[in-house]
Amino acid sequence: MSLQRLTIVALLLCAAGCAQSKAPAPALSPDVVEHVQRQMRAFFNIPPDVDIKVGTPTASEFPNYEQVPITMSREGHTQTADFLLSTDGKTLIRFTKIDLTKDLYAETMSKIDIKDRPVRGNPNAKVTIVNFDDFECPFCARMHATLMSEILPQYGDKIKIVYKDYPLIQIHPWAEHAANDANCLAKESDAGYWQLADYLHANQHTLQVSEQNPQAAFGELDRLTLDFGKKNNVDMTKLQACVKAQSDAVVKASMTEGDKLGVQATPTLFINGERIEGALGVDEVRAALNRQLLSAGVQPPPAPPKPAAPQPASSPQGNSGAAGAQHAAAPQPQSGK
Repeated sequence: MSLQRLTIVALLLCAAGCAQSKAPAPALSPDVVEHVQRQMRAFFNIPPDVDIKVGTPTASEFPNYEQVPITMSREGHTQTADFLLSTDGKTLIRFTKIDLTKDLYAETMSKIDIKDRPVRGNPNAKVTIVNFDDFECPFCARMHATLMSEILPQYGDKIKIVYKDYPLIQIHPWAEHAANDANCLAKESDAGYWQLADYLHANQHTLQVSEQNPQAAFGELDRLTLDFGKKNNVDMTKLQACVKAQSDAVVKASMTEGDKLGVQATPTLFINGERIEGALGVDEVRAALNRQLLSAGVQPPPAPPKPAAPQPASSPQGNSGAAGAQHAAAPQPQSGK
C-alpha cells in the first residue's frame, strides 16, 4: 500500500469520536449499507484489502441525521470511526467530536509506558520526548542525530528523552534483534543502552552488507552489546543469558502500544503527547518543544544564533570588472593537509 493511501486511511480511521450511548435507530437496509461501502471506498481511495463494515445506527444530536459507526479492518488491525448518515440515506458526513474538557495530549502520554526505560536528560523534567525508533531505519538515524547533537545540548535539563521500540521487521531484517539486544543492555546499564543506540544509529551501514545473511548481522549485534556491557561493568552472566534468549516480549509490547497510538512509520515522536512524524528538521522539533514547555510553565531556552551568511570572496588586486568577478567565483583549491 502506498504511503499516500496509508495516510488517507489513517486519517480516516483516526477520525473516531467518543460518542455517548444513544437509542438505536432502525437498521439500515442492505442497499444503503452497500452504497455507503462503495462510496467510501471510492471517495477515500481505500485499498481493496481493507474490509469496511457499517454498524447499527443510533440517534444523533443533529436533526435528520443518525450516527453510524463504520469499522475498517486490515491484517488484524481494526478501528472504528463515527459518521453521520442522513435519514434519507443520501448524505454521509465524517464526524469528529472533540471534548474540550479533556487534555488530549495528556491522554496520549498516559497511554505510553516509559517506566524502567533509559532516560537521557533530566528524569524529572516536565517535558518528555518519546521516540518510537528503529535501529535500522536511516530516517531514525537522522532524527537521533538531531535529538542528541542539537536538541539535548540546547535544552539540557528542561527535557528528558525516552526511546521505545518499533522495528519495521518486514523491511529491516536485523532491527528487532538489535532492539532485543538493546533492551537486554538496558536492564543492566542505562549508559550502555545509550552508547549502543548511538553506535547503531551512526553505523547502520556497517551492518547493511549482511541483510541477505541476517545471522551474520545478529552475531555482530550480540558482540557489540556484550562489548558495551563490559565497558560499563555490568553483570556479564545476566547480559549473556538475556542476549542468548532473545526474548521479544518488550519489543512486541512496545509495538502493540505504538499501533494503538496510530504509529505507522519511524521515527514517530510524542512530545508531551504532541505527535511528530518523520525525520523533520530541528526547527520543527524546537517549535513543538517550545510549545509544550510553555504549556508546562517552563521558559524555553533562547533560540541559537543563526549561522552567518557566507561572504562573497573579494577579487584579487589588479583585477576588476567581469574578469575579477569571474575569478572571485571560481572554486579555490583545497589543501590536502
